[in-house]
Order: sequence, then C-alpha cells, then structure tokens
Amino acid sequence: MQGLLRRLLPALYAAWPAAAARALLARRAVPALPRLMALRPAAGAGEGEGGGLLSGAGETPEHGGLENVQKKKIFEENKKETKQMEEPCPADSVDSLMAEMPFVDTDIEDKFITHTTSKINIKKKRKRTTGKEIEDDTERKKKKKKQYQPNYFISLPITNPEINRSIQAVQDAVIQKDQRFSKAMIHTGSLHVTMFVMHLSNEEEISIAVGALSDSKDFVEDLLKGKTVDLSFQGIHHFKNEVGFVKLAENDHTAILKEIAETMKKIFQEKGILAGEERDFKPHLTFMKLSKSTPLRKQVKKIDPSLYEDFKSHYFGNEILHRLDLCSMLKKKQPNGYYYCESSIVFGKSHEAGLVKEALRRETQALLSRLNQIKELLCSPEIRTKISKELFEDRHKSNSKWKSCIDSGSPNA
Repeated sequence: MQGLLRRLLPALYAAWPAAAARALLARRAVPALPRLMALRPAAGAGEGEGGGLLSGAGETPEHGGLENVQKKKIFEENKKETKQMEEPCPADSVDSLMAEMPFVDTDIEDKFITHTTSKINIKKKRKRTTGKEIEDDTERKKKKKKQYQPNYFISLPITNPEINRSIQAVQDAVIQKDQRFSKAMIHTGSLHVTMFVMHLSNEEEISIAVGALSDSKDFVEDLLKGKTVDLSFQGIHHFKNEVGFVKLAENDHTAILKEIAETMKKIFQEKGILAGEERDFKPHLTFMKLSKSTPLRKQVKKIDPSLYEDFKSHYFGNEILHRLDLCSMLKKKQPNGYYYCESSIVFGKSHEAGLVKEALRRETQALLSRLNQIKELLCSPEIRTKISKELFEDRHKSNSKWKSCIDSGSPNA
C-alpha cells in the first residue's frame, strides 16, 4: 500500500491549494509548542511581579533580551517549517505523511484490485447470463441449424431384388419380436446408400446442383476406367443402437466408392453448394431407425441387438453401381417408395443396355403372370361349360340365319 501511496500522494499534494495543504499538515508544527510553553513559567514569574511580559519590575534587561532571542529563534524555526510545508512535497516526506493517515496499515492496493476484478467478473457474468442474449443466441443457433439443415442428398439406389427380399426378412423378424418397431422400418422401395448430403435453399441452387451432378459423370467415369463397382452387403451393425444398417464389405470396390463420393463432393462445393459433412464417409444401407417415428422415439430409447441377432453375419447380396440420383428428403416420394429425384447420372452404355434389358424382363414377367391366370380360368369346369354354351348358342343362331336366307332366296345366301 505504501508503495502505491508513495506514487500517488506527491501529485495529489501538488494539486491541492496551499491553504488545504497547510490545514492537512498543520500538526507537524505542533512539536514546537512544548518549547514555547517551556518558557511560560519564567514569563509568568515576570508577569506576577510587573504585570507584563516585557515590562515587569523584576525583569532584568539580560533576561528580557534572552527571552526575545529565544522567541525570535522559535519564530524563525516555525517560519522555516511553514515555508517548507508550502513547497511541493518531496518523495522522501511521503512516508511521514502516510504515517499520520488512519489507513496506513490497510493494503489498499490489494483490496482495490480484488474489488475491481470482482466487479469485472460480475459484469462479465451478467453479460453472459443475460436472458435476452441467451434467447437471441438460442434463436440464432436454431435459425442457423434450420438454414443449413440438409434437405437433399446423392443416392445410390438399391435395385437388386435379392437384397430387398433379405432386408424384408430382417424387418419381418424384428417386427415379429416387437411390433412397436414396425414404425421404424425403411420401405424397401426407399433402400439406398447415401453418398453425401447437402442443403439447397431455392430452385436456383437446385439447378446448380443438377449441373454439378451432370459434371460429375465424366470425373466418375475417369475414376472407373471402364471397371464395374460391385458392392457386397453382408452383416448388420448399428449407430448408438438407434439406427440399424447392413454393412458393406471392405474391399477395393468400397474404396473406389469412397473416392467417388469425395470427388463428387468437391465438385459440388466448388459450385458453391453446402455439401458434405465433417465426419468421414462410411457407406451403409439403413433398414430401420428410431428417428423415423417420434412416438416410438418416446417409447423406445435403444434398439436391442438381439432383435436381429440371427442376421448379424447374413449375406444380403451384391449391388452394381450404375446410377446416382439427386434426391429430395422433403418432397413427396414416388409411388414405388423411392425418393423424389431431381436428376440422375448413369455410367456406361453397357449399364444403360442392362437397364433396358431389366425393364423388358420385368414386363415379360408381368405378361407371363397374366397368361397363367387366364390359363387357370380356362381350366375351370364352370368356365369351360359357359364357354361351350355360348359357342353352341352362337352356332345355332348362325345356322338358323343361314337356313332362312336359303329358303327366301335372298341374294345374301
């Protein structure tokens, strides 16, 4: 504390008016009073005899002169001290001034710093915990989350019927054990592998994304170099027991798929599209998730792995990469359960020919199924009797008409 006051008092003292300074330091002259009072008894004796300090009857000239010299000396000393007090206070006199102050033993520097720091902390704390600021910050975060929440994605559709049937079998087995999970199942028509997600705010950004997807085709074909990406699905795993999915076997084909996803994501980002996530791309095929149903989410917190225990190492089939789609998460799905598709890219002419062949095969199967139904109807006795009756009646009517024409000599005969 003394160090602090030693720095502050000289400047403050120099700024005070001379009268205030004399009033503050007046008691420094008090020690001279005892010396003046020491002479009072001698002076009092003279007063008793002559009735005056300087003109007493018993006072000798030597005594009076000595007293005058002492008074003059005291006066000169007081005058000198008063003159010193009117001058600026030197640094070495600060210690004596502080000794007269009532808070000399108080560490004012420490208390001041602590108090100031406390005030700053309180202000900062109040600033951090202001209700309005918290509310504004929360609203800002919600707005940002809503603004950049993914609403589109690049999809690798699952078209192999074998995979669809196997996943349907898993879903049926889970539902048979716990009916509540029927709301968590993914429609087999929606089965896909998500390459990456993105946020598209308006039609202009959708158009840009369509262009980016189209531009990606050449880059992907350069990566493939005519090779086929054959993805093998085997085994079941989960994300935090909240999402159930079929795993992709780790091999060279899966590595190429990851490279394709990374390349396409960069192309979209270069176009100004908010695409991709911070986490690494882990291709998987989701078949159930709790978040699909809010009421279910409230009832069930975790998916018990024992529900799909029998399929943990099951082989589901292979999917050949031949198409990638730009799909909407929010727009109405197609009748077959697949997502609304803004645009698609297909790889290679051989794949296009394969798609045409697959479409023809499906149409042929539908026609064969219809023909089998007709055959079954014709084999029915009731139908055969009805057909015979109708044929006999038609023949009888035709013969009667022919006979009547002959009898009448009609030229139509």
